[in-house]
Amino acid sequence: MLRIASFAALFALGLSTTLAKDDTMLKVKEGDKFPDVPLAAAQIDKVKKDAKTLSIADLKGKVVVVFFYPKALTKGCTIESCGFRDIIKEFPEDAVVLGASGDDMALQQKFIDTNMLPYPLLCDTDLKLIKELGILSTSGKTPQRVTFVVDKDGKIAKIYTKVDTAKHPKEVLELVKTVK
Repeated sequence: MLRIASFAALFALGLSTTLAKDDTMLKVKEGDKFPDVPLAAAQIDKVKKDAKTLSIADLKGKVVVVFFYPKALTKGCTIESCGFRDIIKEFPEDAVVLGASGDDMALQQKFIDTNMLPYPLLCDTDLKLIKELGILSTSGKTPQRVTFVVDKDGKIAKIYTKVDTAKHPKEVLELVKTVK
């Protein structure tokens, strides 16, 4: 009886580890619809007036950049976010840039205020969108650094999984100028 219980416990542990790993492996590909998961956002009024949440469906007809970063106010995340800030005016008029992490509204707002970020930051505190995309870090607490460019129809035009935080914003800008 003890052997069966031990086997069941090991099996359950292995199954939960496998399920957790699924959330760390990309679940979407270019050409797929970007998941429509409404999230709270700091500075949401920049793209949607009087709203409590923001989702990709709200931005249909626009090219959307959603760059996920592990943690607000950390070095790499600040470099990347400020890189987007510094070239935001170069993006086409029909483009929207969104930062996203698992951070709460207070930390996202502090990140915006500290670095004068001119775009909304999504707050995926329950990691729902992060898990749906399959970009959860192996720690299980933060997203991986991944950027999605979504076309005007809500389909993923490009996924960046290898990101150099200093060069990435300019790389994304050049692509966005070509997305229809």
